[in-house]
Amino acid sequence: MSKNDYYAVLGVSRDADADTLKKAYRKFAMQYHPDRNPGDKQAENKFKELNEAYDVLKDEQKRAAYDRFGHQAFEGGGMGGARGASSAAGFDFSGNFSDIFEDFFGGFAEGRRGAAGGQASGQTRGSDLRYNLTISLEDAFKGKQETIKVTTSVACDSCHGSGAEAGSKPITCPTCNGAGRVRASQGFFTVERSCGTCQGTGKIIKDPCRKCAGSGRTRKEKSLLVNIPPGVEEGTRIRLANEGEAGFRGGTDGDLYIFLSIKAHPFFQRDGNHLLCKIPIPFTTASLGGSIEAPTIDGAKVKVTIPEGTQSGHQFRLKSKGMTSMRGHGRGDMYIQVSVETPVNLNKKQKDLLKEFEKSGGHISPESEGFFKKAKEFFSDSKE
Repeated sequence: MSKNDYYAVLGVSRDADADTLKKAYRKFAMQYHPDRNPGDKQAENKFKELNEAYDVLKDEQKRAAYDRFGHQAFEGGGMGGARGASSAAGFDFSGNFSDIFEDFFGGFAEGRRGAAGGQASGQTRGSDLRYNLTISLEDAFKGKQETIKVTTSVACDSCHGSGAEAGSKPITCPTCNGAGRVRASQGFFTVERSCGTCQGTGKIIKDPCRKCAGSGRTRKEKSLLVNIPPGVEEGTRIRLANEGEAGFRGGTDGDLYIFLSIKAHPFFQRDGNHLLCKIPIPFTTASLGGSIEAPTIDGAKVKVTIPEGTQSGHQFRLKSKGMTSMRGHGRGDMYIQVSVETPVNLNKKQKDLLKEFEKSGGHISPESEGFFKKAKEFFSDSKE
């Protein structure tokens, strides 16, 4: 099957420079990437074709061979033999895939190469850390500043993170020439692996720092001030940039992530920005009416009027007495749910008064009377 011209695939002229090639590749690679075209076989084939073309044209030697011999340069006994066959078959995994990572994920690719030790400096980004912080509902309502202590790796103050003893510097690894990786041919394939001499860092420290043993890092407890904004919810994550572990041999510090957990409150249950408070009231207040004082999350009290005949489970809404909104939308509401309490430990006089009240009759318990009336009719119908 004949192949399309590599320059035509990328939509560039034959005299296009490296910058133009890369821009063209990035444009089409983003358009036909499988993640953006799930299940589209045509887009997948186009994506492979783009990678094959770019892999050849971005390499000066391959491009020169292609300009002279065309596709035959990479077939059979053409240029590079096995290496050419491997590239023509699809992808050179040591090359173009790193470009894909860089194009689609930006700085992530740089961090990926640094973590693998591929940068000449041998620096590696420090790990991110997690800290679990529990706060009260009141703190979540009004916000606060909390000082936490975290034990982590920090840059060695003796070698300033380089890993080398004062007066000396790391040298470029002679095995990998600072790349951090070496290649070896195995049959028709070229295998790339981490350099065993420098452990993938690209640098060798002949005179390591005595304090940190050449790592460039030491353990230390840090005190950090965390600003907790009003209205935070369970599971809210706060990021403290560059407060994670120090980078290896002067690499970028990681981040610290604070995960918030909110303690259960003795009075309030939270639902988003709203609060629910369950309050028991005497049956006399529920029957005759009256008022109660309810607590609020800001530490104040609010008077709630209870109309006569109030039943258990009835809710009263107090507007704007709930939680603060993290998004600046004011405050939620507070709902008071009453439960009518049955008297206990009655003395004889109280019992006599209740019996007299019961004998006085009247349509005073419509719900229970209605229920038992329906139950009586139900059992009467079932006997017929």
